[in-house]
Amino acid sequence: MAAASGAAAYFAGLDATYSVAVGVAVPPAVYALPRFVRGALAGLRTPGRRERPEEAMSGLEFEDYVARVARSCGIPVIMTPLSGDWGVDLIVGTRPNRIAIQCKRQSRPVGPAAVQEVVAGAPMQDCVATMVVSNQTFTPAAVQLAELHGCVLVGGPELRYLRAIIRRLTVPGARAD
Repeated sequence: MAAASGAAAYFAGLDATYSVAVGVAVPPAVYALPRFVRGALAGLRTPGRRERPEEAMSGLEFEDYVARVARSCGIPVIMTPLSGDWGVDLIVGTRPNRIAIQCKRQSRPVGPAAVQEVVAGAPMQDCVATMVVSNQTFTPAAVQLAELHGCVLVGGPELRYLRAIIRRLTVPGARAD
């Protein structure tokens, strides 16, 4: 391939030195081009830190992020104390449609303990609905427990729809109970 590309460059009117340079440079470029294109396309599909800001946050910053999203809907938010919160991190909305939210910023899928905590703590905080919000997905056990108790799970790819989900749950009469 090197000889063919160098000869083609020479017959196309390039100088002998440029023809040799073309003969040396073309084969590696032809070999690397498909890998480069695959990598570029994969990079386009991979979200950056700015596209998924929750990946760079700490647990407290993630709670603040979820509270900001709820406040951006014009909904009141109460951030509970770090201890003695009965497993509820945020109380969103007004009575009688308050939502107890448990925020989980983790590096692996969230298990059923988060659902147990928020479901148990909701009545203590005078909330009628529960939600667990995470940057990760949920284990099958967590999904099953949430379905049993009517707890809304928002995590992983659904996190971008958090604002719409909170609006739907806090508007009176919008819930399909």
